[in-house]
Amino acid sequence: MQRNAKPPFVLVHGAFHGGWCWQPIARTLRSAGHEVFTPTQTGLGERKHLMSSEISMETFVFDILNVILYEDLHNVVLVGHSYGGRSISGVVDRIPDRIRKLVYIDGGLAPDGRSRLDAMPADARDARIQSSMEFDGGISVPPPPASRFGMSDSDQIAWVERFLTPQPFGAERTALPLVHPLGNGRPATFVHCNSPAFPVTAPSAEYARSRSDWRFLEFAAGHNGIVTHADQMAQLLLDEAQ
Repeated sequence: MQRNAKPPFVLVHGAFHGGWCWQPIARTLRSAGHEVFTPTQTGLGERKHLMSSEISMETFVFDILNVILYEDLHNVVLVGHSYGGRSISGVVDRIPDRIRKLVYIDGGLAPDGRSRLDAMPADARDARIQSSMEFDGGISVPPPPASRFGMSDSDQIAWVERFLTPQPFGAERTALPLVHPLGNGRPATFVHCNSPAFPVTAPSAEYARSRSDWRFLEFAAGHNGIVTHADQMAQLLLDEAQ
């Protein structure tokens, strides 16, 4: 099958979100001639009916890896927003030959392979466990208000809150074991959304800034800059695909 000469994008959403959150950016990338895939990870978004205590980080990794394999994608610009940073790290660990570049947008990183839960401060971890247990017995975590993601426009908040779904807690409890160093030698860019900065991703931003082989960019938006500043973020991604 003959494919577009331009590199395809695979855009991976963060916690509580789904492929829907990329709609404005995906339209811009497609209009520029790129193939764009926006898979939703198991248990979220339009796949919320698959919520299960059996969902793990391995599930999330295969959700994305199999899109790349079964769509027969090569030279992929693999983008992970927030929690999606963990998923794309697992993907590139396994199929680096398919990946042109990694772009972490305020991404969560797990250089030591620890689970999201284990990486939290003790008080935050205890609160997360309690929240999940009270919500549905430990299967998932209820979504926070969209304003927590650095959003202030009422229309944008209403759109995001319409589609937010609980996050599978199993993905947060399970580790992301990596065979290779984080990034597996592929070019990587970390985009730090700094207006306002999202405290949860501060350790990841510090790690990314310390990597001399990675590109580190500041982006003047809150954590959900993929929604609030979609045009600017789309242009940034187009530039990264060059």
